[in-house]
Amino acid sequence: MEVIREELELVREQFGDKRRTEITANSADINLEDLITQEDVVVTLSHQGYVKYQPLSEYEAQRRGGKGKSAARIKEEDFIDRLLVANTHDHILCFSSRGRVYSMKVYQLPEATRGARGRPIVNLLPLEQDERITAILPVTEFEEGVKVFMATANGTVKKTVLTEFNRLRTAGKVAIKLVEGDELIGVDLTSGEDEVMLFSAEGKVVRFKESSVRAMGCNTTGVRGIRLGEGDKVVSLIVPRGDGAILTATQNGYGKRTAVAEYPTKSRATKGVISIKVTERNGLVVGAVQVDDATRS
Repeated sequence: MEVIREELELVREQFGDKRRTEITANSADINLEDLITQEDVVVTLSHQGYVKYQPLSEYEAQRRGGKGKSAARIKEEDFIDRLLVANTHDHILCFSSRGRVYSMKVYQLPEATRGARGRPIVNLLPLEQDERITAILPVTEFEEGVKVFMATANGTVKKTVLTEFNRLRTAGKVAIKLVEGDELIGVDLTSGEDEVMLFSAEGKVVRFKESSVRAMGCNTTGVRGIRLGEGDKVVSLIVPRGDGAILTATQNGYGKRTAVAEYPTKSRATKGVISIKVTERNGLVVGAVQVDDATRS
């Protein structure tokens, strides 16, 4: 033991200088987003405003003709209004009926099982009374050439560059300035060279080139997209991609499938053509979506 003590004292004399490193109480600068796993997920938003996401891996491939699986457990009077695939690190732009836009990251949405309803999106965003989310768009990168195309119930359309919606504050911002009584009904991303289709409740549709609408700033009203008859309103905005068909549905449960190629391209701000006849049997048009041979109801 005496030998060990002498050797330790010798080491202390030779190397016993003051500590050269400083120990502080500050923690390392950690970005919490780096701790979130990047994975593809399915985001759903119901008509009554319940939102959630779940891993895409839960939707395993099935044989054609199967019954499929439920994406969410919803009330009898509710239904899935928006369904999209995104990455957990993507931005979600949420556009409201009042023309405002809010931004979240996908991982900030509630993760839930396939049978769960999710959470009311009004609890996640600072929405005002009677304000509801009418469109959600996933954005990976705010690229310079990408545009955001919007349509209102009164037939107004507007195009704004995507970069205008980068780094939004929690309170959101105005995406389109609406006149009293109007509301934002649809939003989609475009390349600047796409075509746009507007469908009305009275069964009319107009198809025109988006290049006929110049890009505008956020706090502006837009221009006329379709000339509506008295009492009519726009119910759907579609940016057709590829071939496929348009499925138009009416309030009495009737539907019609029409090839995209059968819709003529006209000038903006015209009355358009008939997409489906509105009769007492059919009822008014409630919506239209683009489908293909693989799409099942």
